[in-house]
Amino acid sequence: MKIATFNVNSIKARLPRLLEWLSLAAPDVVLLQETKTVDDDFPALEIEALGYALAIHGQKTYNGVAILSKHPIGDVRRGLPGDPADEQARYIEATIRGLRIASIYLPNGNPVDSEKYPYKLAWMDRLIAHVRDTMLPSEIPFVLGGDYNVIPADLDVYDPRSWIGDALFRPETRAKFRALVYLGLTEAWRALHTEHGYTFWDYQAGRWPRDEGLRIDHFLLSPGAADRLQACEIDRAPRGKDKASDHTPVWCEIREETT
Repeated sequence: MKIATFNVNSIKARLPRLLEWLSLAAPDVVLLQETKTVDDDFPALEIEALGYALAIHGQKTYNGVAILSKHPIGDVRRGLPGDPADEQARYIEATIRGLRIASIYLPNGNPVDSEKYPYKLAWMDRLIAHVRDTMLPSEIPFVLGGDYNVIPADLDVYDPRSWIGDALFRPETRAKFRALVYLGLTEAWRALHTEHGYTFWDYQAGRWPRDEGLRIDHFLLSPGAADRLQACEIDRAPRGKDKASDHTPVWCEIREETT
């Protein structure tokens, strides 16, 4: 099963590019972030015409996540547990062909001297608790994909020194990401690659032409899914298109269980 994650940075603005990429890449499952639209305005007809079923968790103007699948989608959960007052649409999970799959849009957290950074860290604590207390005990293999807004290591950013104080790279952020991984998860791309590879290039300052990027879009796999991991790659082609998202897709292949 080929699973992709793609922060589209507004599905309405990127719809032609998304449909083009879906037709070419044809992943089985796609995890979208920053759809930036309410559920009723999601372009369902255009995406369903390509053979995808949908699970959507939208929000006007900001955030928004979705799961597209060529296979039936079951047992959908919208929203990350742990804070009933949190109305931001940043998390959705569902079961597809025996895998529990989640689309994650983790908070950015900048500026760090505002309420946004404590919210980011608290959100990460909630994700850690959900994985530790609910997902791992279920023993259902799972894949957590999305825009984590975390730069895990120096190798994952074009100029580490200039990012030291940023919420994506602060020690507290990276420590919580490690705590999540240390629950027993596998970071799919880094497990298969030793080189740098970026998934985001800012629109400003010519970052894309100079390949000055960040790797902030990740797949974390449970032990049962990691045992079946066959490939994980970054598809740079969409970022070079006209009117592209500032992110580019990442995909992994998980071998289906044989009976």
